[in-house]
Amino acid sequence: MCKPRTVHEMSALLLSLGLLAGCSAPQEPPAASINDAPMDSLVSAEWLQAHLDDPDLVVLDCSVTIETDGNGGFRTVNGRAAFEEGHIPSADFADLMGELSDGDSPLNFAVPAPEAFAAAMGALGVGDGTRVVLYDTTGGQWAARVWWMLRWVGFDDAALLDGGLNAWTAAGFTLSTEAAAEPARQLTVNLRPELIVDKEEVRAAIDDESVDIIDALPVAHYRGDFAMYARPGHIPTAGNVPSNSLIGESGQFKPDEELRSLFDGDRDKRTITYCGGGIAASADAFVMTRLGFKDVAVYTASLQEWAADPEYPMVTGESE
Repeated sequence: MCKPRTVHEMSALLLSLGLLAGCSAPQEPPAASINDAPMDSLVSAEWLQAHLDDPDLVVLDCSVTIETDGNGGFRTVNGRAAFEEGHIPSADFADLMGELSDGDSPLNFAVPAPEAFAAAMGALGVGDGTRVVLYDTTGGQWAARVWWMLRWVGFDDAALLDGGLNAWTAAGFTLSTEAAAEPARQLTVNLRPELIVDKEEVRAAIDDESVDIIDALPVAHYRGDFAMYARPGHIPTAGNVPSNSLIGESGQFKPDEELRSLFDGDRDKRTITYCGGGIAASADAFVMTRLGFKDVAVYTASLQEWAADPEYPMVTGESE
């Protein structure tokens, strides 16, 4: 396996590497939203601090970190330990390496059954009539994955904290080590199956001019300069919008006008995003949805599945 050859490539990979390969408690009636205006899908630390005590607001830390393993490779680290050392007050931990993934799948971060996901979110206090703010400790792609799965099961009142935990602490707001006290709630599934696709739909899209494909991995990985999966390169016809290109120097999402320059496709056209394990791809999908793309899907199994099967084509080099 080839290895990243520069510090820049290594840094980009670490930022984008999400790419790797029913609760029985009594139900409380959902609280009605106390705000007349709907919550935006991207909120600031200042907004969250002002609304932290809203009775219908649930805050979830979705962090996973990627670390070098000392042998030239990488490992994923569950964010729960860091969460317990300090988190946004009232937040609970949404475990993407635990109950929010299908533990029976050989794939990392495999999407669970809709009902299992809804039950896990309900146990965290997310239910009908609530609002949710999601954050992580990196560029927001882990939070974006949970945001996308919530949309998949029909829940739209979720937002990402722009800049994540770093933005919260940079604003001078305090952290807590106290456990969350949200009651378990019922989250109704109104599935949107078109938001998550399998490899057969992706393969069909290669020869379908009505569908665009976007690779969310770093440029060097897209070109095939190095490979973290069974084969180097990218899916044929795919363009490349690395998830790390969405984030500015502040650690927050770039202004919309800059993001629009990255996504210049037809907003009415179906678009499929992918990466290594559907994490970075969810960040691209999040931004595209905010920019008005109407038909976006995520190939959540991504290259950890695709590259392992030689029957599914890959190419190297620049964008076609």
